[in-house]
Amino acid sequence: MKICLFSSKPYWVKWFGEVNNYYQIEFFTQSLNINTVKETKGAQAVCCFVNDDLNKDVIEKLSENGVKVILMRCAGFNKVDLEAANKCGISVLRVPTYSPNAVSEYALSLMLTLNRKTHKAYHRVKEGNFEINGLEGFNMSNRVFGIIGTGNIGYQLIRVLRLGFNAKVLAYDIFENKDCIDIGVEYVKTLDEIWAQSDIISLHTPLTPKTKYMVCEETLSKMKDGVMIINVSRGALVNTKDAINGLKTGKIGYLGMDVYEHEEDYFFQDHSDQIIKDDDLQLLVSFPNVIISSHQAWYTKEAISSICKTTVQNLFDYEKGEVKKSNLVNNPQ
Repeated sequence: MKICLFSSKPYWVKWFGEVNNYYQIEFFTQSLNINTVKETKGAQAVCCFVNDDLNKDVIEKLSENGVKVILMRCAGFNKVDLEAANKCGISVLRVPTYSPNAVSEYALSLMLTLNRKTHKAYHRVKEGNFEINGLEGFNMSNRVFGIIGTGNIGYQLIRVLRLGFNAKVLAYDIFENKDCIDIGVEYVKTLDEIWAQSDIISLHTPLTPKTKYMVCEETLSKMKDGVMIINVSRGALVNTKDAINGLKTGKIGYLGMDVYEHEEDYFFQDHSDQIIKDDDLQLLVSFPNVIISSHQAWYTKEAISSICKTTVQNLFDYEKGEVKKSNLVNNPQ
């Protein structure tokens, strides 16, 4: 079976080469969209990443070209029109878990960097400036953490906060995780309780119509002044313009985001010799209390190896008719 892999980078070529001895993979640096879908002729599967555009028109064209399965090498699938995939009889498979430690540890690194300002200290010392004035932080153990989403990633972060920092952790999820309760997490009934009580809020929930813009002008008004917000999940959980206003007023004291709601135009690409035309993104990176990184929280050796192995296994299981329910996200006709 031939696979067309889009949004390729050298690391994808390397790691799929490590784990795949069975399938023919053709790598494309371009993202999959209506302009590049023509490349899938003769392929039975496409392998896509977080910002590939699998809308209705693209999926219908995939079906015309003979594609039977979409392999998402990530957990999220919000860019996939599942209704169109169902009608076209195309199975959509994902990697539901790969390394929750990778993402949770990155969320923690953003918290610590924003708090202790190690990024600023690094640049000062590089310039021969050993002044520490302005680099004051706070003890993490003295703060209240609000964790939204307590699946594998949320739990791993909570475990470190509770067992490592002995911090107070509030959590919100429609499904309570017993492992979280066992280490002293207090589940709250409403998000308003998270907004009102938390000094640091970390988002670990998928993007759905209900969670889109969960951080917005209305919810920010319910938060403590100077709150720290961390988002390593999906960009559109945070309304960018409202976050910018929150930074200007001091409502948001620290903002760490590894994702951005319009990231598909910039992330995973080198624009260092170009003008950034996205005014909101340009403004965000100019704030001294903001860290924006380009969707790299997942990127560890362990995680990318696991992603590639599971992606190949998904296709193998599909061919045998033994797809795992947790990995299949639609009901193709």
